[in-house]
Amino acid sequence: MKITRGLAAHQRVPHPVLTIGNFDGQHLGHRELLRDVVRRANEAGGTPMVLTFDPHPVKVLAPHADLRFLTMPDEKLAYFRDAGIAEVLVLEFTTAFAALTPDQFMQQVLRDGVGVKDLFVGEHFAFGKGRVGRTADLVRFGLEAGFQVHPVQPLRADGEVVSSTRIRQRIQGGDVHGASRYLGRYYSLIGVVVTGEQRGQTLGWPTANLKLPPDRVIPADGVYATKTLWGTRTFESVSYIGTRPTFGAGERLLEVSLLDAQENLYGQTIRVEFVERVRGDQTFHSAEELSACIERDVRQARQALKADPQPVPGS
Repeated sequence: MKITRGLAAHQRVPHPVLTIGNFDGQHLGHRELLRDVVRRANEAGGTPMVLTFDPHPVKVLAPHADLRFLTMPDEKLAYFRDAGIAEVLVLEFTTAFAALTPDQFMQQVLRDGVGVKDLFVGEHFAFGKGRVGRTADLVRFGLEAGFQVHPVQPLRADGEVVSSTRIRQRIQGGDVHGASRYLGRYYSLIGVVVTGEQRGQTLGWPTANLKLPPDRVIPADGVYATKTLWGTRTFESVSYIGTRPTFGAGERLLEVSLLDAQENLYGQTIRVEFVERVRGDQTFHSAEELSACIERDVRQARQALKADPQPVPGS
């Protein structure tokens, strides 16, 4: 897969079939849209393409907004590659770019820059200064410029539109299992294992501790049934997110305990997949009370992992 940064670096390709967006989360709706792009490109002997932006437009238009992401840039590119996209065109999003009118965007980017032949966008797609451009404008311009616009209806699951906003809300509320049904996979965080306070070791449940990335969507504090990936190996695990209030609130961390393995993970990069929430955070009167609760947490986590041993459908 080719990654091109800027229109000046883009070289014309056979019959560009394009979609546009930020694609944070790469949820089931995104993947269905990418399948449409790849399918049409195959039919036309063309090139499946994605046009996306860096930085995220919200970072420029509302710099003080607390925007958290569902995927890291490298993860997003990997999903594009797996979907069969041949080229990702990354445009720098600036205040000058945001000031382009819909007609200027269609002329300078779609017609003159990409030379698009087929364009797939959501039926409520908005673009141009003030986001006043609509799908109807693309259809009108496409008739003049010689490309076809394919409006795509939003995907629904459990009666709701699949969207990154809904997924963020579910994860931040602790409903990681519900989020996984929209994502088509388990939500995950990646980090390097750091040295902790060794309290888990004292309680009989040694943990691998990860600092929480400041720009990622973080599940609500509490205990989760998880899967931990290290290299090519996958371990069942139980994980805690919080500040350990029983011992006096500290730094908010992700603490991971492997259920049936003992590995020295210090300094190693691991991925933690969140399968189901076991309980919310609690403050205990003693270390013994906490230890007894951890034993119950582990039993419930095992049951959750046994009931949902494979990635959800669509992954």
